[in-house]
Amino acid sequence: MLKTALKTASVLAFERNLDVSDAYLWQTDSQESGENKTASPVVIKEKSVRGTISNRLKNAITNDPAKLDAETEKANLQKVDSASLDENNDTLIARFSLKVLPFTGKPNVCNDQDYQQALEQVVTDYIDNQGLDELARRYAINILNARWLWRNRVGTESIKVTVKCNDQTITVDEAKTYSLKNFDNDDATVKQVTDWIKAGLNGDEFIILYVEAQAIIGYGQEVYPSQELILDTGSKKSKVLYRVSDRKGSEDNAGMHSQKVSNAIRTIDDWYPDAEFPIAVEPYGAVTTLGTAFRQPKAKMDFYSLFDNWVLNGETPDVNQQHYVMGVLIRGGVFGASGKE
Repeated sequence: MLKTALKTASVLAFERNLDVSDAYLWQTDSQESGENKTASPVVIKEKSVRGTISNRLKNAITNDPAKLDAETEKANLQKVDSASLDENNDTLIARFSLKVLPFTGKPNVCNDQDYQQALEQVVTDYIDNQGLDELARRYAINILNARWLWRNRVGTESIKVTVKCNDQTITVDEAKTYSLKNFDNDDATVKQVTDWIKAGLNGDEFIILYVEAQAIIGYGQEVYPSQELILDTGSKKSKVLYRVSDRKGSEDNAGMHSQKVSNAIRTIDDWYPDAEFPIAVEPYGAVTTLGTAFRQPKAKMDFYSLFDNWVLNGETPDVNQQHYVMGVLIRGGVFGASGKE
C-alpha cells in the first residue's frame, strides 16, 4: 500500500529554548567604590503635566479656522508614569537571567508522528552539518553589546556588561565596542559566551546565564523601562510603565518585559532579502516599529515557505536560511497548519 504524502501537522508547537527573565532596573553612583557602593531600585513615579496640543486635529475642526485656532490654544493635561535616576546616582544597572534549554527539534506538541519524524531528522541533519555555533555566537554578541538595553543604551558614557555562568564570570568594560550592525566579532569573550549557549542548546550541561549591565547615563537622567499596552480606553494615564515589584506600596520598581529583552537577543536575522540591518527572528520578519514585514510570503523567504519546502519536499535552503529557520524554532511558537491559528 502506498504511503500518503507528508503533510504539515495541524497541531504543531515549539517551546522557546532561550528562556529570558524580566530585566530589573537599579541605580548607583559610579564615583562610589568598595564598601560604600550601594544600589537601589529605579522607582516609577506619576507625573501630572500641562502640555500643548501637538497631535493632528480632526477634519471637522480643521475645516473651521475659528475652531482650529481655539483648539490649538488649549492645554493638554495628562498623567504619565516616569522613571529617573536619583540626583546622586549616575549609573543605571539592569539585570536579567537567561536559561538555555536543549534544542533537539522535537516539538512540544505534534499530532502527526510521521511529520514529527521528518522534522526531527531535518533538525538533526542541520546540527550535524552546520552546528549551532553561528546562532549561539550571534546570541552571545547581542548579550555583550547590551542591545537589550534598547533606548537606555543611547547617550551613555560607557556600558559595562558582566555575564556569570556557574562559577565563571566574564566582564566587558565597554559594550559599545561590539557593533549593533554586524556579527563580525569573534574574540575570546564572545567565544566563551558562545560556548556556554551552545552547551545549553546541545544539552551538554545545564546553562543559566546571569547578565548585568552598568550604564553611566548621568545624574538624575531619565530611564526607559518597558511601557505597558493599555487596552482599557478609560485609563486616566496616557503612559504606564512596567512595574516588576512593589516598594512601599505606592512606589514601584521599574523593569523591562522579558519579551523585550528576548527580542533584542534574537535580533540576529540579517539574512532576509536586501538586508541593511539585523532584525529579530520572526516568521514573517515583522518589525512593528517600522510597520514592515521584511520576509513577506510572496518572496517565498518567510519561515513557512522555507520550513515546509525543507521538511515536506526535502528542498534544503542555503546555509543562511537554514540558520534563520532554526532560529525561529528556537524562538518557539505555534506553527501548525490548523485554520484556527
